[in-house]
Amino acid sequence: MINKRLLSTVSESKKYIAGNVIAQWIGLVCNIVIMFCITGLLGNIIENKVIDKNSLIFTFGFAILALAIRFACALVSTKMSYYSSKWVKLSLREMIYKKLLKLGANYNEKVQTSEVIQVAVEGVDQLESYFGAYVPQFFYAMLAPVTLFVVMSFISWQCALFLLICVPLIPLAIVGVQTWAKKLLSKYWGQYTELGDSFLENIQALTTLKIYKADKFKNDEMNEEAEKFRKITMKVLTMQLNSITIMDLVAYLGAAIAVVIAVLQLNKGVLTAQECLLIILLSADYFIPMRQLGSFFHIAMNGMAASDKIFRLIDTEEPAEDTDTNKVKTTDIVVKNVDFSYNSDRQILKDVSLSFPQNSFIAICGESGSGKSTIASILTSKNKNYIGNIKFGGVELSEISETELMQKITYIGHNSYLFKGTVRDNLLMGKFDATDDELWDAVERVKLAGFLKSENGLDTVITEKGSNLSGGQCQRLALARAILHDSPVFIFDEATSNIDVESENYIMNEIQNLSKTKSIIMISHRLANSVDADKIYVLDDGRICEEGTHEELLQNRQSYYKLWNAQQQLENYTGKEQ
Repeated sequence: MINKRLLSTVSESKKYIAGNVIAQWIGLVCNIVIMFCITGLLGNIIENKVIDKNSLIFTFGFAILALAIRFACALVSTKMSYYSSKWVKLSLREMIYKKLLKLGANYNEKVQTSEVIQVAVEGVDQLESYFGAYVPQFFYAMLAPVTLFVVMSFISWQCALFLLICVPLIPLAIVGVQTWAKKLLSKYWGQYTELGDSFLENIQALTTLKIYKADKFKNDEMNEEAEKFRKITMKVLTMQLNSITIMDLVAYLGAAIAVVIAVLQLNKGVLTAQECLLIILLSADYFIPMRQLGSFFHIAMNGMAASDKIFRLIDTEEPAEDTDTNKVKTTDIVVKNVDFSYNSDRQILKDVSLSFPQNSFIAICGESGSGKSTIASILTSKNKNYIGNIKFGGVELSEISETELMQKITYIGHNSYLFKGTVRDNLLMGKFDATDDELWDAVERVKLAGFLKSENGLDTVITEKGSNLSGGQCQRLALARAILHDSPVFIFDEATSNIDVESENYIMNEIQNLSKTKSIIMISHRLANSVDADKIYVLDDGRICEEGTHEELLQNRQSYYKLWNAQQQLENYTGKEQ
């Protein structure tokens, strides 16, 4: 039940665990001293010996001193437990966070977000108890019986030996249920993860569930999963109760037999009254440390199950780290004969070839589901398992480090994330050392300066996901942050969808300004946003069916022409209705 890898991973905790064990051991020695004092006094009373005043004061004084030291040791033990568990939280959560950073933007191809959350929160909390309670108790439970055996062997080696033999029966009982418990706890954590997945998904989709009145269905579904979790939890509790009962039987029976042996030896005159009382009192202490260890058994098993999940995450294969972050000299992007599938049943991209010259404005259009956003995901390295060749500045995309790619490309999606904090906090993510003048220039370019000045300026509070702003304001603020990032390539993936017309116009005007000095890749279902592009690629069912300027594609009178006319008719009809 001691995981060497786990202990070495959080090596900072070792000294605190050692301090905890030493403090408990000193407390045990003080307890032995107190018992010697008490039994010595009681023995003299039983044997009708005269107890002088000085001896009584000395005995009580020594016992009080030992009691004070024991109390101090208990405080130190608690402090050491806190420090060891604190380092576990800091170390493991930092390791998990760094691991996700190393896995990169496409980490969710290898691990589920919900599982990462559970491992980082509940899993680490389980290991906090493992390091703070179980591990120190494990070593103390090995040390305490040996110490008591040495002390008691000078009084009655028969009782000492018998108790020492009985003590290992408790860990043997623990081992007896370990195999069953490990399988049971594995199922427990599996069910816990599934319940967490469902809960997280349903919370995120709560608005959608309410709209379609599917919340009752999902509620019933979660109730079924919760019932399964309740049943597995009850099995775990039953297992823990049974193991505790077995340990109690061993402890109490062993102590009772030792007491009987001591009383028999007293009757034979082998032991004095003081020695007999001392054995009776120390017999309980023989089993208490191991009994306490047994009560921490479920903590250890939960800790082991949690550590398995944590190490599975930490051992996830990482992309090769490339220290060269200056491979790309130009921003020409050439996509040649690229195929891509999320699964074997459906191919998304089919022999796609595209060209994005440096400082050009290229648009990718097509109906929903044609593969437009998949191209953006591949170019930003979110999707890596493509077939074909993609060269960025003459360098194969797969050979470019994620760090360099993020420096060269800024992605703005249709639902850009804003963090809880202030406008300044969100903008500084684009350029951490930007001055206030630079921040104001960015918000001025997206026509947000007037609104912010009417509020609290750059210190205007932003709630989670920008829920206190309109959709258009969120997108404009996200664009301002992207402007500060100042990369040579910008990818706009449906960046103007589902926002007001005014914000859409502001964003498109700024995209036009950026296209004078930057490479722009515009992905949009609304063709009017692509009219001024240097070239337009039209996707149909994962293939490039047309390419050219807006005028050339209209003259071809094919897919683009049909989409354009359909959208114009719809917009004209909507305009008349208004």
